Amino acid sequence: MEKYSSKQLIEIDSKYGAHNYHPLPVVLERGEGVYVWDVEGKKYFDFLSAYSAVNQGHCHPRIVKVMNEQAKTLTLTSRAFYSKALSLFTQYITNLFGYDKVLMMNSGAEAVETALKLARKWAYQVKGIPQYEAKIITCENNFHGRTITIISFSTDPEANTNYGPFTPGFITIPYNNTSALENALKDPSVAAFLVEPIQGEAGVMVPDDGYLKKCYDLCKENNVLFIADEIQTGLARTGKMLACDYENIHPDILILGKALSGGMMPISAVLANDEIMLTIKPGQHGSTFGGNPLACAIATEALNVLIDEKLADRAAKLGELLRTELIKMQKDFDVLKIVRGKGLLNAIVIEPKNGKEAWDLCLKMAEYGLLAKPTHQHIIRFAPPLIITEDQILESLEIINRALKDTF
Repeated sequence: MEKYSSKQLIEIDSKYGAHNYHPLPVVLERGEGVYVWDVEGKKYFDFLSAYSAVNQGHCHPRIVKVMNEQAKTLTLTSRAFYSKALSLFTQYITNLFGYDKVLMMNSGAEAVETALKLARKWAYQVKGIPQYEAKIITCENNFHGRTITIISFSTDPEANTNYGPFTPGFITIPYNNTSALENALKDPSVAAFLVEPIQGEAGVMVPDDGYLKKCYDLCKENNVLFIADEIQTGLARTGKMLACDYENIHPDILILGKALSGGMMPISAVLANDEIMLTIKPGQHGSTFGGNPLACAIATEALNVLIDEKLADRAAKLGELLRTELIKMQKDFDVLKIVRGKGLLNAIVIEPKNGKEAWDLCLKMAEYGLLAKPTHQHIIRFAPPLIITEDQILESLEIINRALKDTF
């Protein structure tokens, strides 16, 4: 097989691939646990985890084994037929999270679209909102995906400039502001409130304690659905199985994705009770690949790994260690303005200095063997696989410290 250098592969990608991403100049070939290797064989800590899709670590042997076994047995039936894997998975995931029903999709964006359709259908058939007048409340600086409808309620110019006309029916309010929600809920046409428990793409924005519970209670008082987008925050990332668990709330609609596959393939799920889920009748929504046998087998084992390896507890403990040590670094580096996060979903805010900014720090960290990516220019997310050890966290912190010193 012909051997390619990173430089050659980047040039090929630039020539033949769409330019819809701006990756770090690293070409990865292999992954195992918390590590990835580039085509030259250089080893890195992965501190992005594919935006939290790889909570269980790269190529977790248990998930790989189940994937291989199912791939040799049955991968796809379409939903024209039942499958053993889907039946057993629907029972497992609904019991695990405490819902009547689950609707399986593929990507996170598809799952968000599904939740929006469910909320609107419920609004007309159950709540009694006049036809086509239903509204859904969303938050400023949200990130729920990149479909036309989802970017219709984005406040990020990068996401929505030159893509209109947009889908109507959305009200946007400030995040972490219960008064704004209370005011928006005065509109009787509101069907649902869609929220990220922690805003990931916005820079790991952690709301005040009690914010989610107050929002949930306001929704209940106004007969409005509370929809939690836990695609990035869910599945042990923040130190509990769901970020909503910190405030003991049970969303009316729960959206899961990313780590539901352990990084093996696109898998997403929307969970709700019968009053909501059964408003969609046969033929009214679906996906050829949604709930395929391969996805169901993988998702079952991916969830089992999170539970068996107590990865939520590990995320809580090691996230505390990571933030504590990063906060100590602030006294040595005036560019390190803010450290925030929950569990192993964390971010640092970097103040540009001497013409250098977050991107330059990420390049330096990569040079020293740690991969992370800026979001919104001055913020860097630190979200390693949850299987990371204390020693590996400390080793990573040494790399971050050295990179800060040599960049600024």
